[in-house]
Amino acid sequence: LELTEQQRVMLLSRSPSGPKKYFPIPVENLEEEIRIRSADEGKLFREEFNSLTPGHVQGTFEMANKEENRDKNRYPNILPYDHSRVILTQVDGVPSSDYINASYIDGYKEKNKFIAAQGPKQETVNDFWRMIWEQKSAVIVMLTNLKERKEDKCYQYWPDQGCWTYGNIRVSVEDCIVLVDYTIRKFCVQSLHDGCKAPRLVTQLHFTSWPDFGVPFTPIGMLKFLKKVKTLNPAHAGPIVVHCSFNRFDGCQPNERRGSAKCDTVSLPSFRYTYVPVFCSLQMQYSFIYQALLEYYLYGDTELDVSSLEKHLQTSHSTAPNLVKIGLEEEFKKLTNVRIMKENMRTGNLPANMKKARVIQIIPYDFNRVILSMKRGQEYTDYINASFIDGYRQKDYFIATQGPLPHTVEDFWRMVWEWKCHTIVMLTEVQEREQEKCFQYWPSEGSVTHGEITVEIKNDTLLDAISVRDFIVTYNQVFNQEKQSRLVRQFHSVQKQQQQTGNHPITVHCSAGAGRTGTFIALSNILERVKAEGLLDVFQAVKSLRLQRPHMVQTLEQYEFCYRVVQDFIDIFSDYANFK
Repeated sequence: LELTEQQRVMLLSRSPSGPKKYFPIPVENLEEEIRIRSADEGKLFREEFNSLTPGHVQGTFEMANKEENRDKNRYPNILPYDHSRVILTQVDGVPSSDYINASYIDGYKEKNKFIAAQGPKQETVNDFWRMIWEQKSAVIVMLTNLKERKEDKCYQYWPDQGCWTYGNIRVSVEDCIVLVDYTIRKFCVQSLHDGCKAPRLVTQLHFTSWPDFGVPFTPIGMLKFLKKVKTLNPAHAGPIVVHCSFNRFDGCQPNERRGSAKCDTVSLPSFRYTYVPVFCSLQMQYSFIYQALLEYYLYGDTELDVSSLEKHLQTSHSTAPNLVKIGLEEEFKKLTNVRIMKENMRTGNLPANMKKARVIQIIPYDFNRVILSMKRGQEYTDYINASFIDGYRQKDYFIATQGPLPHTVEDFWRMVWEWKCHTIVMLTEVQEREQEKCFQYWPSEGSVTHGEITVEIKNDTLLDAISVRDFIVTYNQVFNQEKQSRLVRQFHSVQKQQQQTGNHPITVHCSAGAGRTGTFIALSNILERVKAEGLLDVFQAVKSLRLQRPHMVQTLEQYEFCYRVVQDFIDIFSDYANFK
């Protein structure tokens, strides 16, 4: 999208009379249009999606329906048209060996930029790699997991390690990088038939955050994924191969249309019927395209290379001495517009649970709240004001929570025990400015018991103004009289501790569990990405946290602090790292 006032997004508009009509909608109205379409549980989205027609293209499926090809199709009703199917080189003596369930798809300005394929079956995996080699494809985009809802969706067509041969194609694993929303695998691919030809690097980007039901909660991860796909695809490579379980391709690539005045969403329906029937299989996927376009229009691309951070901060500073960082203020103001989803806070807003909140505006969302085991015969004892938060590489890597209140200390330690937390990061004093910020939930000496959990302090040291306390936490099981104990460390030096104790969630708290807690988690994720990719996106890192827990990174000062810490990190470590 080109961010100008002249922008228009072509969308299927509601027509009060007669057949459907297509009208350009000013892109600045897109947010309101989505709100209208989403009302009544997405009634207008459903009507709009169901009104789409196949258009003028009437294709045939003669090759797909041949007897010898039927077992190559995962679903009998999702087949490639004859006019747009990918044709493999015929294998001598093997009838119909030129067939694979895959279709060419045009890009925005490039013919056959994509190949939409079904997820390989065990009997078609050799053909899949033959297609990759013959089409000179350098990137595979995988949009399904191998199993979903206990049903096989895709055969694993790559080795976990080492190399494997698929027909005449040898595939060896070179690298595997696991991130929170997707995994990047790099393969060295060589044709044994064309032994004289040099091996090629093929990159698979596997989007792992697509849920079994519906669509991702936010398009942020998908937009980052799309950008990574574009970045990793070499300029003169063959088509990008895209597959899920069946050949679906969610054709929302706003970067493709940067420099264009329009993003023609309405062309997707005819586009899907031209190349693959049942292209956009669900109405939710259709509305997800709207959400992704809106996300891109409202916030654009806020990702920075580490080498450009200093310039970004300079342009964000006002030259007027009495004004501070106008650019960062504007960024933070956009963050404050992120809607708090009060309808998803029903559990925390129950009267019995409101009493457990230190700040009533900071309540966990229902979809990612930490759930405790229910005490026998006691209602609401499965609740604690705590949220699972994603890390850079792992979902639910952190638990963000408030500083315990006197009557929630037992719940706090139950959470630590039940979720096997070995690390607690405390970012507040017990008292600040003569106000209680956190109940002291540990003993100064000896031990203390909260319900069925006993906490014994074993060590308390001060290292560079950071208190490091080691606790032995024991769960006293009443019914079978067994005792289990674990070491829990409360401190700041997180990475080494996690490696030593297994990657169970890190519990992070300040007073309310949002401001300093959010800043700590944001910096952890941002710096991990800086080290791994040489890239940072402070805005989207914080926005993602706010979608998981309200008010994360609470103030402009905390937001600016994130930038300052990253800049200091780059300045200090640039001589020792390869990111600058």
